Amino acid sequence: MHVRRILTAAATAAAVAGLGLAAAAPAQAAEYSSALKIKGIQYDAPGRDSNKCSGGNTHNEYLTIKNYSKTAKVNLKGYVVKDAAGNTYTFRASHVLEPGDQVSLRGGRGTDSDAKNVAYRQNCNFMWNNDKDTIYLHKPGGARADVHSYTKKANDRDNNGYITYHG
Repeated sequence: MHVRRILTAAATAAAVAGLGLAAAAPAQAAEYSSALKIKGIQYDAPGRDSNKCSGGNTHNEYLTIKNYSKTAKVNLKGYVVKDAAGNTYTFRASHVLEPGDQVSLRGGRGTDSDAKNVAYRQNCNFMWNNDKDTIYLHKPGGARADVHSYTKKANDRDNNGYITYHG
């Protein structure tokens, strides 16, 4: 006599969890498909928010993107940064990150510099919400390179307006 065992989806999930295995979520899989990752974000510029182009503090709101490759250089040209509301910034000029190098994408107006590893959005409006937001980093072809969501309450325990994602 043959005994048939049928596992329900719930039983299968319980068995997988019991073994300490988990299926990777699509966002997590996309997050690690690129050498470039979001290292951290200063989503709340220190001081009182002022988006005036002259004398405002949008330049103190920034996103740090790092090349985590040990060997490959990565040109940022064509990479796109977005938030949940659809605000976007596209790296239009060549900006090469050496292995282990990083760039700060700042709000406000300024001169991009490879030497100082800084790029400016050339927009004096704040991009990141002070309470919660989602940050998307897309490769030039449109594929997602990294994504992170935050809430001030859950992710910024010391209330300094900065969150680290990848060390």
